[in-house]
Amino acid sequence: MLHRRPPCDGPLFIVLNLRSGEHDGQDPVQAIEAVLREAGRPYELLKVERPDALKSTAARAVERARERQGVVVAAGGDGTINSVAQAVLDTGLPFGVLPQGTFNYFGRTHHIPLDAGEATRALLGAQPEPTQVGLVNDRIFLVNASLGLYPKLLEDREVFKRQYGRTRWVALWSGLVTLMRERRQLLLRIEHEGEARLVRTSTLFIGNNSLQLEQVGIPEAESLDQGRLVALSVKPVSSWAMLGLVLRGAVGRLGDADHVVSFDFRRMEVSPVVAPGRRARLKVATDGETTWMAAPLSFRVAPQPLWLLKPPRPQDGEAGPAAKTASSAA
Repeated sequence: MLHRRPPCDGPLFIVLNLRSGEHDGQDPVQAIEAVLREAGRPYELLKVERPDALKSTAARAVERARERQGVVVAAGGDGTINSVAQAVLDTGLPFGVLPQGTFNYFGRTHHIPLDAGEATRALLGAQPEPTQVGLVNDRIFLVNASLGLYPKLLEDREVFKRQYGRTRWVALWSGLVTLMRERRQLLLRIEHEGEARLVRTSTLFIGNNSLQLEQVGIPEAESLDQGRLVALSVKPVSSWAMLGLVLRGAVGRLGDADHVVSFDFRRMEVSPVVAPGRRARLKVATDGETTWMAAPLSFRVAPQPLWLLKPPRPQDGEAGPAAKTASSAA
């Protein structure tokens, strides 16, 4: 039943994270409501002002959508979209996105405009399409999951944003600072395709977003269309060498680097190598949000899709609103 295309003409229940991203002086609430009032579409706006209220607000939106055969919509960055999608996935309800974050990989991948008003108009004409979801144990990820250096980058980025503002330049600067001072390594036991091996790495990155993987030059990006995920690990290198890898990624050549190993898979188990008697836990980031998880970690594709409301794709050679904004956001 969950694999049947759900109806998408019911009322919209919009979970709006007021703390997400940059708005360039635009009030996203006014922009969203103006479009919906003009269209005459019933909606309910559920505003989130504190991060700890996001999960309960998403659950309330799902309950309301079930009662009225409606649509659950996430308005925020990739972390907000992840949290709301986590509540929606097992229900089979249609799921809409109004991107409001800093990088917005998920919205850009699916050609959803970044402007709040344009995204709302696109949502009204969108149709539900099955979309692949990654799982690490019982948590979903739509863009990526990671261990090691990447979660540290995300935590430091949040500290910088609280001090200096939620902009892309602040995010990039904080990333450079972390790269130059972080030297910890992980020793992991990785098992997939019936083989197990020990890997020492500063970071293990699992991708589920073709745009992000293609931008940095990972050749396995096309495997996502075949129901697989893509793993990327970095061999131990100096801080300066790591910076060089970042620059390679910026020009789309990370997959050519000698210190980078990438491969696609359907299922993979990961455990840290720890002393006997010690509790095996790993800090995991999923779509920008970090949490501690008990090992082993099982990475796989969710058995059911997320029914994402996608606007029509631009014709070849035609740059739609999302594509135009994406080029300036990259």
